[in-house]
Amino acid sequence: MKWVTRERARVDRIACPWLISRFVDRDAVFLFVPGDQVMAVAKHENAIPSDVPGVELGHHGDRCSFDAFLDKYKLDDPALQALALIVRGADTAARQLTPESAGLYALATGFQAIARDDHDNMARQFPAYDALYAYCRAKVGAR
Repeated sequence: MKWVTRERARVDRIACPWLISRFVDRDAVFLFVPGDQVMAVAKHENAIPSDVPGVELGHHGDRCSFDAFLDKYKLDDPALQALALIVRGADTAARQLTPESAGLYALATGFQAIARDDHDNMARQFPAYDALYAYCRAKVGAR
């Protein structure tokens, strides 16, 4: 599967590729393009658009794209649900939603600043999401 979203990813647009590659499609291809080109590239590349206005896998109300992915793919793992709260807080103005949200926003902003491009950003941040997922698993008592 191909996925396309806006370039210069920070929180949600890195968290979603992590979620896809770990729980939906291990062979996924991710495209990052200017925001005004997402829908055209989606059509041309037969890719699934995310995190842009008006798409299924985007922000809806106070929920972010990560939440939309969990809903669509029926990922009801309690640890992923806990991670979703952290991501939602970091990706929206609700930084106080969880104690970890502001820290994730800070880390994501720093990774965005030092990454060569969005693929490098993913490579740098995926271990952080692996660690956050392990933290959430421990927090909810999962094995």
